[in-house]
Amino acid sequence: MKTQNYILIFFIAFSCTMCNSSKKEEKETVSTEQNSKIKKHEHPVLTAEDSLKLVNHYIEVKGEVEFPLQLTVDSLKKMKVTTIDNFKILGKNGEVKREVKTCKGILLKDILEKAKIKQDDHKDRNFYIVERASDDYKATFSWAELFNNPTGDNAFILFEENGKPIKNGEMIAICRNDFRTGPRHVYWLKSIEVYKAK
Repeated sequence: MKTQNYILIFFIAFSCTMCNSSKKEEKETVSTEQNSKIKKHEHPVLTAEDSLKLVNHYIEVKGEVEFPLQLTVDSLKKMKVTTIDNFKILGKNGEVKREVKTCKGILLKDILEKAKIKQDDHKDRNFYIVERASDDYKATFSWAELFNNPTGDNAFILFEENGKPIKNGEMIAICRNDFRTGPRHVYWLKSIEVYKAK
């Protein structure tokens, strides 16, 4: 009888060990999967050749606008140009990613006024604006942010940095008054798209 009890106790202990072992393997598998998901969100460093493939020579203004536009650096230079001094690009944790001593660009709202958003009347304001890059990175604004908020005087399309043409795509989008300027800093700008919220 004692032998049977010992065997039974041994068998239970062995089963528990196996259960804990399989749970540990499950945790390790989940942890590995989570790590691989996190790694997918990292932005790969592009070579100069890859960056050149993403360059656009014009940006399209399209969607809910009366006058769709194709804007080049030359056409931006003919608009009301603003010079910005000491612009810092801040990452998600507030770290300074890059500093630009001086840059030139056009207010996003000036471009949208030129394209003229299709509003039924002055109360028709439920629009959102998407700035899209060649790699499909996107930054968004609401109509109210641009036309009824200080953000409208701080969202720019840049074409020059430190007296030289923009390297990453001829034209880039920035929003100077964001706490973290990185998320709405769009390289390789391809289009400005206006949509009506439904």
